[in-house]
Amino acid sequence: MALALDCAGAVGASLTCMYDGVGASCILHRIQNGSSLIIGQLSTTYVSSSAIRTIHLTKTFDNFAALRDVSFEVESGEIFGLLGPNGAGKSTMMMILTTLLKPTSGRAVVSGFDVVGNPGGVRRSIGYVQQDVTIDEYLTGRENLYLQARLSRMPKEKAARRIDEMLHLVEIQERQDEPTLTYSGGMRKRLEIAAGLLHMPDVLFLDEPTVGLDIQTRRKIWEYIKTVNSEYGMTVFLTTHYMEEADNLCDRVGIIDGGKIVGIDTPAAMKESLGGGLVSMEVDCGHLQLVERLSKDESGLISDVRYDPSSERIVTSGDAAAIPRIFQAASDCNITVKRIAVSTPTLDDVFLSHTGHGLRDGDGRDDGQQRRRGGGRPKRRAARGG
Repeated sequence: MALALDCAGAVGASLTCMYDGVGASCILHRIQNGSSLIIGQLSTTYVSSSAIRTIHLTKTFDNFAALRDVSFEVESGEIFGLLGPNGAGKSTMMMILTTLLKPTSGRAVVSGFDVVGNPGGVRRSIGYVQQDVTIDEYLTGRENLYLQARLSRMPKEKAARRIDEMLHLVEIQERQDEPTLTYSGGMRKRLEIAAGLLHMPDVLFLDEPTVGLDIQTRRKIWEYIKTVNSEYGMTVFLTTHYMEEADNLCDRVGIIDGGKIVGIDTPAAMKESLGGGLVSMEVDCGHLQLVERLSKDESGLISDVRYDPSSERIVTSGDAAAIPRIFQAASDCNITVKRIAVSTPTLDDVFLSHTGHGLRDGDGRDDGQQRRRGGGRPKRRAARGG
């Protein structure tokens, strides 16, 4: 979009503004001897309520596309979850947004800074807690946080105060002077989160924050994340493959599959979109035949019929009133229904509806393994701010 303003009455010049969806540039020029003479230029970053914005973001590794034309926004102050199986593009997205990887094309803006044009601005405004634990196990908990404070160029008095606050937040103040070698996995992860929060970033990135943790520790981590979001108004962007985590923690969820965002909404709205109930069934044979038959049902009781290969279930939107129709269709096809159940929709069902397969139907490769197939992956370190 271009906008030309006639400024002849003021300075005898014209102003042309160009806007590309992320940033704007304005050029002041004067017509002299039939030619346009540029006498000034101004560029600015797109300003909105969005903490994160991507526009047509694409990342390829040789012939493998890890991200494909991805566009979405994360509002300031919300907890946003990127949900998908291994190899879907979650880690690639995280690395681009934290400036550890450059996109092949498209743009991304975090806290008003372009990840390519101003990576330093991005790093100063974010905290990043990666999936792998990176703390020094030979230092105490407090020493690890002090090291992070020094790396962030935090003044000594402010660092001491912030370290005390973070140790209290993640509830490890009683063991702050013990080597982290003696910490449990859950305590190490809590210390990692404290380090990511130390400089009070605008946006906190969490890559699979509870993977490998027991359910009790996982729920405790959720409490910390909610506290940070509510008390400090901090935007939180996390990746996960845990449905329960996305459902209980996130204000909105983006479903990513095959490098594409296939759906974004609140967990409640996503589940409501499938209707009031779901009927799932297991049959002895002829899954696809029965799916085809049920898809042609005109009673209005059955809709959105699909087959989930991972569980070998046929799932359809409907309620108990649809069961007689299902048994009749199965009988007509000489198919035996072994088990049938009616339930309310879950995010698992939403994911199946959007992608045609279950969350855990991946090929077993994570983003890193797929990248290695297509040209390798750079080593990464935590980027918790400048």
